[in-house]
Amino acid sequence: MARKNICLNIPLLILLLITLSFGERIKDIATIEGNRINYLQGYGLVVGLKGTGDGKATQFTVKSLANALQKMGIVVDPNRITVKNVAAVFVTAKLPPYAKAGMRIDVSVSSIGDAKSLEGGTLLLTPLRGPDGKVYALAQGQVIVGGYEARGRGARQVKNVPTVGRIPSGAVIERDLPFDMNVAQVNVILDVPDFTTAKVVQDAINRKFGGKIARAIDSATVKVKIPQGVNPVDFLAEVENLEVKTSQVAKVVIDGRSGTIVLGGDVKISPVAVAVGSLVVKVKERPEVVQPPPLSPGKTKVVPRTEIKVIEEKRRLVPLRGTTVQELVTSLNRIGATPREIISVLQAIKSAGALKAKLEVL
Repeated sequence: MARKNICLNIPLLILLLITLSFGERIKDIATIEGNRINYLQGYGLVVGLKGTGDGKATQFTVKSLANALQKMGIVVDPNRITVKNVAAVFVTAKLPPYAKAGMRIDVSVSSIGDAKSLEGGTLLLTPLRGPDGKVYALAQGQVIVGGYEARGRGARQVKNVPTVGRIPSGAVIERDLPFDMNVAQVNVILDVPDFTTAKVVQDAINRKFGGKIARAIDSATVKVKIPQGVNPVDFLAEVENLEVKTSQVAKVVIDGRSGTIVLGGDVKISPVAVAVGSLVVKVKERPEVVQPPPLSPGKTKVVPRTEIKVIEEKRRLVPLRGTTVQELVTSLNRIGATPREIISVLQAIKSAGALKAKLEVL
């Protein structure tokens, strides 16, 4: 049975994540070595823009256009080219596992100059290279932009990012990935390294196929021997569909920018008391004009008057006796603290040694 996650939206932007202890497939928590994506990138030109391309300040666009024309037998002076319907872009793509020549993949196109928008443009033929410098795909096609920009002399309206677009199935793979399935063993790599989970995966594979064909060599890798006379594809399909019970680290994740707090289901707290108070200091400047007595040699002066008022909100010392996530959240809500105050409370509880979880601040 697949593992279920229940997310509850509770006050003060706290997300409660309760993990029910059900089995997970190995394919959901790990990756078979070699069964991974590869990244490609290239440099190209988008043409046919409606005056929203790169300007004169982007010299590499002009030189790239001159080089492209020269390959077609047209020689022009880059210093005499002034175009606004061309934009220099980086083209990126993800090469799927075991990709074969002739397959098509999506590409992303991102402006690197001062173009205003790529809407309506067409990407010229662009080679996409891997980390080894070899060309694995060729990209070309109409750019689809998910945003727009409209401007006039006194106003400007922009939605999303018009300088980034996509070309669905815009690249054709030209080279097979070098990978051989006729191997004697493979590595199962865990997405989240954990010694307990690695041992659980090792034991599950050994129970299923008998013997000791699986061996955990560290917290992230389980080395698996492929039995002789067995089709590796059939064997690995059975391996990745085995269900195991994973072990997770109790963790509290805090996003200080948005005030979001995510509590894992295994988070526990020892008895501790917390008081959250707020101090408000108000300073007002009220200068007064002082007039001298009549017929006196004195002069009119402005005398500063400063009023300082300190307001300290009184709050009770509230004991937190929750041993589960639900009780912890209930206690925090009882205090009436804001998200920012709750972040400080959790950090203080962790420093006191009462929070039995790892505290991660984004």
